[in-house]
Amino acid sequence: MATRPAWVNDELFPFTSHFADVGGAEVHYIDEGEGPVFLCLHGNPTWSFLYRHIVRGLRDQFRCIAVDYPGFGLSPPPVGYRYTIAEHARVVEGFVEHLDLRDVTLMVQDWGGPIGFWVGARHPERFRAFVIGNTWAWPISGDRAVEWFSKTLGSAGPGGLLVKQADIFTNVFMRAGIKRKKLTLDERFMYKRPHPTPASRVPVHVMPREILAARDLLTEVEDGLGQVADKPALIVWGDKDQAFREPQRLRWERTFPHHRTEILRGASHYIQEDAPDEIVAAIKEWWPTTGVSG
Repeated sequence: MATRPAWVNDELFPFTSHFADVGGAEVHYIDEGEGPVFLCLHGNPTWSFLYRHIVRGLRDQFRCIAVDYPGFGLSPPPVGYRYTIAEHARVVEGFVEHLDLRDVTLMVQDWGGPIGFWVGARHPERFRAFVIGNTWAWPISGDRAVEWFSKTLGSAGPGGLLVKQADIFTNVFMRAGIKRKKLTLDERFMYKRPHPTPASRVPVHVMPREILAARDLLTEVEDGLGQVADKPALIVWGDKDQAFREPQRLRWERTFPHHRTEILRGASHYIQEDAPDEIVAAIKEWWPTTGVSG
């Protein structure tokens, strides 16, 4: 069984690490507080550390669970794991079933959206409500910038080398995706340390390729949104994100008629870093209106 490595900063991440065997993958997660389940899913190149402020703010009211996909954070990849979104989604599905999580409020951002809503559509009875950050859950077509991003950074060419050799996601994209604050050196280390070598950055490299390569799965996610669209949703949206902008937010608002939207003014892509206090406050104010699942 995997163990928590010594490099983890216990002051910045003061939570107990747990590991669950999910289909042969040793999945790391934190599990803090008591009450209704609040499950957090990360994107690229982040891990459960991204949710540390959210967990601190909500664990007095919720059972907060944040999970790392295999190859990210503190979850070692099993032999033969290819880091595709389909594999991550199946791991999260197995994790939810392994812990028998029910009445779940799910928070998603970045790749957490497609992964989380794939699971939600397959098990709508387990989910009570959704907190939707800057993300999507459908195939992307016709957006030349996104298609270029996927083809270039997901390739074996110069773009892919920037991901694996220069660690462009943590060194460049994370900095650009956090606008209202500046990470400390210790916080930056906590994001960089799970992927210290080019070989360890393969999981980060696969994700941009999956934007186009996972079209079939994204179509499945899109088709499944109707299974959960009747549930309450809180949309917490950074308005300075260069990746997910107003058209995506409006689509979420059309998808979930029972929604409330909180615009995080000046926040960029990594809203959990830019606006954690606003997100926590919005969740606590919205929560009584979520009703009862079922």
